[in-house]
Order: sequence, then structure tokens, then C-alpha cells
Amino acid sequence: MEEAQELVSIKFDKVMQSRSYTVVILSAPGKKFAIYTEPSHGKMMQMYLTGITKSRPLIYELLQKILRGFDIQVKQVVISHLEDTTYFARLFLEQKLDEMLHIVEIDARPSDCITLALLTHAPLFCTQEVLGKVVPVEE
Repeated sequence: MEEAQELVSIKFDKVMQSRSYTVVILSAPGKKFAIYTEPSHGKMMQMYLTGITKSRPLIYELLQKILRGFDIQVKQVVISHLEDTTYFARLFLEQKLDEMLHIVEIDARPSDCITLALLTHAPLFCTQEVLGKVVPVEE
């Protein structure tokens, strides 16, 4: 059984785009760090941050509608560990059925989790271990 790790609340700071990658800056108390991802994720993150909508739903909006249809909420996103330069994340979903509470933890890419968290206003966390390993970003 996996040992529980202390979680640190993190906030979305900004997105910086280039043609070949996107830099997502996240901030924790006293430290900012970067996650690199594909430009398409950065564009969607910027859309959700600025309130821009498309005439047809994008994949994250489709997923949000499916979750809502089954009365499932995105409870939280946790950046769970870091191996070399690759981040890993866990998506926590919650569904109440009658008196039962179902919580599902899913392994997912941080870029997908962060984008979904922005859309659903779910809280972001990272483990204390991850925070200790990240390379800080200077402003």
C-alpha cells in the first residue's frame, strides 16, 4: 500500500506559448515551477482562462458534459511525482449515488489534468516530494 504524501496547494500562474511547446507556470508558496506540454494544450488553457468559447465543444468540454451527466465531479488534481523531467498526475473524481460516495483516482498527464481543472475550477495540488525536486522558475 502506498504511503500518504503531504499535499501542497498550487495555483495556475500563466501559460507561455511557442510554436513547438507550451510552458505552464505553476506556483506554490515560495516557489514557481514549469511544466512543458504541447501547444494545443496551451491554446485550450488560454481559452478557458480568458473565457473564449468555440461554436462546437472541444474534447475537455465533452468530457465535462459526460461527467456532469453521471453526476461526477472533478474533486482535485495532484501532481504526484517527478521522474527526470517527466511529471505524473492523478485525477480524483467523486460521484454520490444515494448514500454511497464513490471516489476514483486516475493516472493522467498533468497537462490534461490541469486543463480539466481550469475548466471545472477544481483545486490543484502537488506532493511535497515533487515540490522538493522541481527546478524553480525565476520571474
